[in-house]
Amino acid sequence: MTFANDAPLARYRTMRRIRTFEERVGELFLKGESAGSMLHLSIGEEAVVGLTDHMAEGDTFTTHHRGHGIFLARGADPMRMLAEIAGREAGYCRGKGGSMHIADRGLGHLGANAIVGGGIPHVVGAGITARNTGTRVVSVAFFGDGGMGQGILYEAMNMAALWKLPVVFCCINNQYGMGTRVDRSAGRQDFPARAEAFGLRAARADGSDVEAVHDAAQAIVEGARDGQPGFMEIDAYRFHGHARMDKSPYRTPEEEEEGRARDPLATARTSLADDTLLDTIDAEAEAEMDTAMKTAIAATPPASDTMFQDVYDPSTPAPRPQRARLADVLEERA
Repeated sequence: MTFANDAPLARYRTMRRIRTFEERVGELFLKGESAGSMLHLSIGEEAVVGLTDHMAEGDTFTTHHRGHGIFLARGADPMRMLAEIAGREAGYCRGKGGSMHIADRGLGHLGANAIVGGGIPHVVGAGITARNTGTRVVSVAFFGDGGMGQGILYEAMNMAALWKLPVVFCCINNQYGMGTRVDRSAGRQDFPARAEAFGLRAARADGSDVEAVHDAAQAIVEGARDGQPGFMEIDAYRFHGHARMDKSPYRTPEEEEEGRARDPLATARTSLADDTLLDTIDAEAEAEMDTAMKTAIAATPPASDTMFQDVYDPSTPAPRPQRARLADVLEERA
């Protein structure tokens, strides 16, 4: 089903695919098929689609450890993503990156990063390349509100402003850095004002409304293409705990109920109103992600003899097993 002439409907479909994908990631963990337990879901943050819709072919980006939805919005194959999360050879990084280190240069993904704010400075380098080659390519750094406490962000924003780089810094403020609420970690919560102090164009949008995000992001992304770096805050709410095993005991049931009422998919459904068509979109997403998960689980893990491939330079001799090294030492001493 395509919606070439109905962009809001297309944005709803992308958000629904993200929501359903993340639900399958949770199921993958419960089935014991995920490679590790540190899975960070972006449920509640789907309105980021309002910004990614302004990105074009050739644009690049980095994500944080809650970046599945962003990558999916930029054209990722859900089966390859699930295979990567499951530690399978068919994954984007051959099953070696897992949930927090997915990357694909072909789709402009310069890498997810498990370090808070770790991917932010990479877009400065990408922005320098784009500026010097005159390609009008934009590079976007996606990060959470926890990243607003990292000094590297402020160095990066200063460089972007100083050198007029085609860069956008996008803070998806889901109100919590792990278990710490944002009002307990930020002395001043006006994040766009911080960016403006460096000379960036800045905006804030309601993360429960994808169309509001889309409208606010347009000037930010278009300005970046013209050499005016920008900053975007998307005010959202994290529906679940920090990671898959976090039951968020630091939040009251009343707060969670109120926060989940700010559901971007529910807001979009209300504005689009065609329940029959939306139900069809939902069903298609369910079928797509069920197939992707089944295929990913059936895929094979990487062979043990490829353990060190993609880790060292190809010309570097393969590491020798510890048993062999110990045998050589004992032989020398004999």
